Amino acid sequence: MDLFIARHGEAGTTLTNAQKDTERALTAEGQREAEAIAGFFETLGLRFDKVITSPLRRSRETAEVVMKHQKKKLKLQFWDELRPEGEREAMLARLAGIGHGSRVLLVGHDPCLSALIADITGASFGSIILKKGGVARVRVTTFSPQAKGELRWLLSPRVLKHISQRE
Repeated sequence: MDLFIARHGEAGTTLTNAQKDTERALTAEGQREAEAIAGFFETLGLRFDKVITSPLRRSRETAEVVMKHQKKKLKLQFWDELRPEGEREAMLARLAGIGHGSRVLLVGHDPCLSALIADITGASFGSIILKKGGVARVRVTTFSPQAKGELRWLLSPRVLKHISQRE
């Protein structure tokens, strides 16, 4: 499985009220970061079999921007496992149920996403940091008995903007 992992774009100051924080929208810069992610995928001609996002607004908005640029119309899926406090083992179990040769885009938050990449690749916790508006590609070779794979790329928002040439 080719797993593409995108962290939502900038969304402004974290709110102390957890319920209100779930509805925090992308800032203008966050919108530009989402467009850069979409432009990068478009430049590479990447098409996804599934696009799965955290239900939080900033991730949903990022995923929706990417989906606008996909030629194949997909239904956006929402997984609670992609929330900031998401359960990685449950997420890996759900991913294991998706076809082996699939291209899947996950859109979510940290620390969940960076830890997911580290889990799959065997990197130490904290050694991989996915920045807001950044993208990683992980080739998952197996989910059993545990998920294993290799990190193909880890790109910052600056690199994505440069490649997609969207300012």
